[in-house]
Amino acid sequence: MRITEETVLSLLRNVYDPELYVNIVDLGLVYEVTLGERNGKTDIAVKMTLTSPACPAGPQLIEEVKQTLRELGEEVGQVDVKIVLNPPWTPDRMTEEARDELGMY
Repeated sequence: MRITEETVLSLLRNVYDPELYVNIVDLGLVYEVTLGERNGKTDIAVKMTLTSPACPAGPQLIEEVKQTLRELGEEVGQVDVKIVLNPPWTPDRMTEEARDELGMY
């Protein structure tokens, strides 16, 4: 199976922010997914943010993202998750689905 950005984003929809109970993709926390081929495997790099710089769930989210992406199987090489705080997250990054789940109309 070929790993694509859409495959990665689809899988990351299974990772939920532990405070808001909405997946990190629909919340707009995932800023960038980069794929690279090396030694017959696909390396995955994810740049993401947190809902606030002091979010205590940061380490938990990083580990959950890594574990979720490793579920793609043996074709996955390195998985790198980097937290970036610029630009800062704002609620306008959320999808309509996330807004509905949170009751933001």
